Amino acid sequence: MRNALRYPPLLSAVIVLALYAVAQAQDRRHVVQPVAPTDVCARLVPSSTNETARLQEAIAHCRAGAAVYLSGGAFLAGPLEMKSGVTLWIERGATLFAIADPTLYDKGPRSCGRIDRRGDGCRPFISFSKTRGGGVMGEGSIDGQGGAVMTGTKETWWQLARRAQSEGGNQNVPRLIQIDHAQDIAFHRITLRNAANFHVAMNRVEGATFWGVTIDAPADARNTDGIDPGASEDVTITHSSIRTGDDNVAIKAGNNGPSRHISIVNNYFGWGHGMSIGSEVNSGVSDILVRDLALDGTTWGLRIKSDVSRGGPVERVSYENVCLRGNRWPIYFDTRYDARARGDKIPVYRQIALRRVRGGDGALVMRGLDQGHALKLLLDDVRFSDRATWQVENADVAASGIWPPLQGAAGAPASGSWVGCAKAFR
Repeated sequence: MRNALRYPPLLSAVIVLALYAVAQAQDRRHVVQPVAPTDVCARLVPSSTNETARLQEAIAHCRAGAAVYLSGGAFLAGPLEMKSGVTLWIERGATLFAIADPTLYDKGPRSCGRIDRRGDGCRPFISFSKTRGGGVMGEGSIDGQGGAVMTGTKETWWQLARRAQSEGGNQNVPRLIQIDHAQDIAFHRITLRNAANFHVAMNRVEGATFWGVTIDAPADARNTDGIDPGASEDVTITHSSIRTGDDNVAIKAGNNGPSRHISIVNNYFGWGHGMSIGSEVNSGVSDILVRDLALDGTTWGLRIKSDVSRGGPVERVSYENVCLRGNRWPIYFDTRYDARARGDKIPVYRQIALRRVRGGDGALVMRGLDQGHALKLLLDDVRFSDRATWQVENADVAASGIWPPLQGAAGAPASGSWVGCAKAFR
């Protein structure tokens, strides 16, 4: 352990005030549970093996504030484009399946379903582009069929992704849902499963609510992130359950702009790569609130990852009332995500606060780039088992109530779970 603590171990009045300021970071909207439209412009039941044209026509002719309602079983379709103010409402027992035919999603001459240097050769299954209002609701599901054999091939979307990893290059596979330059989008009680790539990817979104959403993909399905807010603001993810083959949630801020004012509250994450920020943060991530989160069997737990090729400021991030179980790295704040990275985009993590965090064993990693760019963290009532190990380098830590002991910090053994942790794990 090196450069572990350079602040006094006890929380001074100044530090408490700073901690309180961090805790206010969140979605600036008054967020309430979304309600499905009372106006239904089309009620559809399955009628063919390819419903793309019929579904797209219904969406295109639906008026703002109304819903296209799917019921009665399995719908198979190719890419669909949503319209401002229109809600896709999928009732319980109905499933919208993405047809596993690369030609339907192709953005270029036979690029989708192949491996190349560029990637990004497929259109998403469902896209919100420059829309305002509307969303996806209902107790039915949307299935990306990532494990289905692609038409004209002998491998699945997921097998293609694994082959790209082993051979080098990028897989061209479709995202399940892409939200791009959109406003005020709502997802409510829908199940999203088996995406070929990310389940929900966001770019330049202002106002999005995910309430009671279930996301489910196998633990070994590569790059099947749950929800990725990128260059977005005023986003809430709540009362949701997410397990995937990659990041459960990943907040990103690449060259397209900052991400800020995001609330992730009252959620359960099963297998996956955890609650992540990064790795692209060069435009800045700020004002993030993670509260009442269970991380059950995620490889990483609370994670901030970047490096000098894509770094930037990550600040005013608050983690509160977090339960962790079965994690290899319960805490992992790292500025050297790719040890081979080169560049001058320095990752700087500051005003990061953890309060009332409980976990088992594993590595607790907090690693700043160097002493000139040390992590600045506040730890208050953060307790793990005796078998957990701190790995701290280039970090300024203000700490109180820490276990296992962190050099110079006051602490006591964890007495088990704080009230609420036991029921957090389902």
